[in-house]
Amino acid sequence: MEVVDKVRAGVLDHYGVAAAGVDSASVTFLGLEAIEILRIHDGDLVRFVTLGGSRHPMGDPGDLLADPVRGPRAELVLSLRAGIGETAGLVRALGVLVATPAVEGVVLQPDALLDLGEPMWAGANFTAVLLGDSDIPEVVLPEPADPVRYLTVTPVTATEAAWVRVRGASALRDAWGEAGIDVHDPARGAASL
Repeated sequence: MEVVDKVRAGVLDHYGVAAAGVDSASVTFLGLEAIEILRIHDGDLVRFVTLGGSRHPMGDPGDLLADPVRGPRAELVLSLRAGIGETAGLVRALGVLVATPAVEGVVLQPDALLDLGEPMWAGANFTAVLLGDSDIPEVVLPEPADPVRYLTVTPVTATEAAWVRVRGASALRDAWGEAGIDVHDPARGAASL
């Protein structure tokens, strides 16, 4: 079974949905294989899950030869409140984020701050994202390949991104908690920092 098929099965099993009941879209970038974005309705949340970022392990861009088997692998999960309205550009933004390791040599990991340089979707206040741990179980691959892990994507404003650069990811998460900010609300403003 191909890596992407195992990852798809793992995420569908986690959310208890059949493939037939899931919307999907794909995005391609020159020189890369297609990235698929699943849209899963889960109660009052819509989960956008990438498929394709884990085809190949992420590696150190300074290495002369990339290991085709060993190395961390990741997919991304963005959770937003249902009824978010217009999301033009969101699929492309998620594709850009999950393709970052192949394009820029970045290793996706918890607490990583990734700057998009533009709104995450049309009209959004968010121009960057903060990655975190997900509750979706890792997908184990045959040895010696590393498992595929899922990372949450939390959209952040430019002000919040600056806060992360100065104080760190945990300080921003603490500020969200103290202010009672729902990070799944696509219309939320920046935390008062």
